Amino acid sequence: MILDPVQKTPALRRIVTGVASAATVLLAVAACSGGGSPSDSSTPVRGGTLTYASGDAEPTCLDPHVGGNYPQALLATQYIEELVGLDDGEPTPELATKWSTSDDGKTLTFTLRDDVTFTDGTPFDAAAVVANIEHVQDPATASSTGYLALQSIEEATATDDRTVTLSLSRPDAALLESFSQPWVGMESPKALQRKQATNCESPVGTGPFEVTDWKHGDRVTLTENADYTPLGDSTTKPRLNGLTWRFLPDSTSRYAALQSGQVDVIDNAQPDQLRAASSKAAIRDLDAPRPGASNRLELNSGHGVFQDESVRKAFIAAAEIDPGLKSLFLGTAKRSYSVLSSVEPTSYSDESLFAYDPSEAKRLLDAAGWKTNSDGAREKDGEPLTVTFPVSTNQSVPAERSLFQQIQASEAKVGITVELEELDLSSWYAALAENQYDVVSAPYTKVGPDVLRVLYDSASITPAPSGYFANLAQLDDPALDRLLEQAAQTADSSERADLVEQAQKTILESRTVLPLYDQQNHFLYRSAVHGISTTSVSTPWFGTAWLAR
Repeated sequence: MILDPVQKTPALRRIVTGVASAATVLLAVAACSGGGSPSDSSTPVRGGTLTYASGDAEPTCLDPHVGGNYPQALLATQYIEELVGLDDGEPTPELATKWSTSDDGKTLTFTLRDDVTFTDGTPFDAAAVVANIEHVQDPATASSTGYLALQSIEEATATDDRTVTLSLSRPDAALLESFSQPWVGMESPKALQRKQATNCESPVGTGPFEVTDWKHGDRVTLTENADYTPLGDSTTKPRLNGLTWRFLPDSTSRYAALQSGQVDVIDNAQPDQLRAASSKAAIRDLDAPRPGASNRLELNSGHGVFQDESVRKAFIAAAEIDPGLKSLFLGTAKRSYSVLSSVEPTSYSDESLFAYDPSEAKRLLDAAGWKTNSDGAREKDGEPLTVTFPVSTNQSVPAERSLFQQIQASEAKVGITVELEELDLSSWYAALAENQYDVVSAPYTKVGPDVLRVLYDSASITPAPSGYFANLAQLDDPALDRLLEQAAQTADSSERADLVEQAQKTILESRTVLPLYDQQNHFLYRSAVHGISTTSVSTPWFGTAWLAR
C-alpha cells in the first residue's frame, strides 16, 4: 500500500478537525473581520514578540524526547517539527513527503524532504531520522511518551539520503499517528551528540523558532528562525520576531497579566475566566480538547485495597461528581463516561457503570467485611479503609483540586477515608514510580485510540526507561491484551474500531477507571493575536501568528 497524500498548507495541516476546528476557524476569521480596529486588521503584520504565560509545570528539560510530558509539548511545538501531521485524523506530509507500508505491515518506508535544515545548519536527511529514533529508544534518554509510541520499531535504516526504512516487530496501525507528536519530533543529530544536560537547555529543531535563552524559574526566549522552510505548499515565513515563554503558576496573576496586556496568551485558565471570554471581547478563548484519554481517576488494582473489585465498585458508587463538576466548572466541562476523549471517533461510553449510589457502596463494603467504627470510618481486622490519592499541583487547576476534595467528602459519607496528598510534579512522579498510591488522576495525551494499549496493556505495568509506567490502574487482563494487540495490528478501520470498542468495554467494566471529563485545554488570548493554529496534540502553534497592535 503506497500513500502519497496531497500536500496542504500548514494552517490546514495543523488544524485538529473535530477537536479545535471551531476555535481555529474563529482565529482565522478574526483576521478578516470588519470594524477597523487594529485587532480586526485583515493584513498580517510582521514583527513584535508574543508573550505566552503558562500555568503548567516548567519543564526540567526542553528536549521532548527526554521524559515526554505536555508542558514540553507546548514549548517544543514552536521549534521542533514532525515527520507527519494530521488532518481530520488522516496523516499528512510534514518533514516526510510520502510513505509506504509493506503487505505484511512490518516495514514502513518514508521519503523525506530535501530542502530542510536544522537551525544549527545540519541538513535534515535520513541519517537524522535514524538518529532521532535511536535517541528516543535509548534507555539513557529516559523517554516515556516517545519510547512507548515507538515500541514497534526494531530497526531504522537510512536507505539513501532521502529514504528511511523502519523494520517493525509487528504491524503498527498507530505508528503514523505517533509520528505526528512532538515527543518523537526531529532534532539535529549534531545537537543530540551533546551532553543531555546541554541539549535539554537548547534543543535544535527545524521549526519557525529556536531556543536562544532559558532563565530557569522565569522564562524561555525563542527567536525567529529566519531560514525557516515552510512545510506543505506554504511560503509563509514566521511573522513574529520571537516568543517569550513565561512561567506564572498563579492563575490569578496569569489572568491579570493577560488583562493588562503584559502577556498575549495564557493556558490553564479558570472556569470563571473562560466564561468571561467572548469572540467579540478583548480576551477570547481557544478551546482545544486533547485527543487520547479522558481526564479520569485510575484505581490501582495491583496494590492495596483496590485489589478487591468490590471495594473498587464501592469507591466508584460513592463518588459524587456531577454537582461539583457543575458548580466548579461553570459549564466549561462536560461529564465523561468514557476512557477516551470525546474527540476520538472511537470513543465508547457507559453511563450505567458510574451512577452515584451511596447505598450500593455501603452494601458492597459491608459484604466485603469492611465494618463501620464509632467514627463512621470503615475498617477490617483493625486496618482502616484508607485510600492514598497523590495530586500534582502542577497538573491540575484549582477547580479540579476542589472537585477531588468534594469526591473525598462523598467517599467519607460511606466510610472510605481518602488522603489527598498535594505534591510538586517531581514528587508526584516519584510517588507513582514507587507504587505509593491507590488512586490517581494522570492525564495522558496520545493521538488516536492506541492510547488504550499504552495505558492498559499489562506490558505497560513495567516501567519505561524514564521509570514512568503508564498502566497506573495496573490492569492485568490477558483477554484485554489480545484485543489491544489485534487493534494495534489491524489496518482495516472498521475492524479496528470494533476491537477498540470491545477493549473500552472491558476496561470500564473492570472498575479500575472512573471517567470525569475531557482533558481541559483552553487558551485565552488577546484580540490583537491572529493566525494561531493547533497541532495534532492540540498545542497552539505560532509559526503563522502575528500581532496587530
